[in-house]
Amino acid sequence: MKKKFSTFALLVIALVFASCGGQPASTTVTPTSVPAGTVIAEGHIRPMQSVNLAFQGSGAVTEIMVKIGDQVKKGDALMRLDSYDQANAQLTSAQLELTSAQQAFDALNRDASGSQAQLWEAYMNAQVVRENAQKKWDGLNLHDIETHISDAQATLVTRKTELADAQANFDQYQNLDPNSGRYKTAQDRLRSKQKAYDEAVTNLESDMRTHDDPLAALNAALSAEAEAKYQYDLTANGPNTDQLALAQARLDNAKAQVAAAQDALNNFELTALFDGVVADVSVEIGQQVGPQTIAVSVADPSQWIVETNDLTELEVVKLADGQKVTMVPDALPDVKLTGTIQTISGAFTNQGGDIVYNVRILVDNPVDLRIRWGMTVEATFTPLQK
Repeated sequence: MKKKFSTFALLVIALVFASCGGQPASTTVTPTSVPAGTVIAEGHIRPMQSVNLAFQGSGAVTEIMVKIGDQVKKGDALMRLDSYDQANAQLTSAQLELTSAQQAFDALNRDASGSQAQLWEAYMNAQVVRENAQKKWDGLNLHDIETHISDAQATLVTRKTELADAQANFDQYQNLDPNSGRYKTAQDRLRSKQKAYDEAVTNLESDMRTHDDPLAALNAALSAEAEAKYQYDLTANGPNTDQLALAQARLDNAKAQVAAAQDALNNFELTALFDGVVADVSVEIGQQVGPQTIAVSVADPSQWIVETNDLTELEVVKLADGQKVTMVPDALPDVKLTGTIQTISGAFTNQGGDIVYNVRILVDNPVDLRIRWGMTVEATFTPLQK
């Protein structure tokens, strides 16, 4: 900690020297005039905004886009690792899927009214088909159809019996000479009964279709009408809710994939967090680095602050936010900086037995270009007006 001398202390020192025997009068010290209540402290100057950046992932450095002293803008790429290209390709793919999913979602909402009109038309058409099928069914004389079916079934039973008898009769002569009269007669009778049986089957099937086909058409029309109404009802208050839910799920998943890919990419690239100047580049091309390695430092020299750490409890009570301060860098005694107290720490530090507090001083612009990060300054706090 630097010593701080009040006016009274300087006068005492001067008197002591003057009273010592053998000392020439020319050695008398003329004290510097310091207003009563003045507080002097040591501090270090630094940019208000500064950051040491390290990669979140591990790998070899493949690109360094900046050097010390370069001006950078927020978002500018500073360095990359060897896994960057692969991660960037994954991000590009995820972004393409997000674009496609967003377009599909927007189209579904945009075309909702047109889709609803089409579904309404389909529902109306289904009603017409159902009405026609119902009329055809209602126009049937079911009693006559059922009578025909019953008669056809009875005929079929008779023809089946006759065919069986003809087959049995033929079986008696099947070992005879095919050219014999009895063989030919039995064979002709079998063929005739087979033809009669086949016709009975055909007639029964035809009569049954007269009943079954209109009924099947009516059932199909009723089912189609119900489905058309269901599809229309889904869009009655907007897009098809099922399709919209699927589109929303796809869009949400695409957004999550882009976010994950971006996070992965960020692990292998360092970007500027604010406008500033590259203060240090700590790595080289090909160097293996990880989260524990500081790679680059960026600072914003447009605004400087000074922080002290040696103001005692007896001194800090003489200070207040907004109080004026003058500062002189140790390395540049010809430079005088001005500023105001921005904050006074509410917490303390025990330093060599002294209770000390941190004071943050906002330095007025402009600042001498020779000023560098970390320089030591002597800060003089102007006494508060009572």
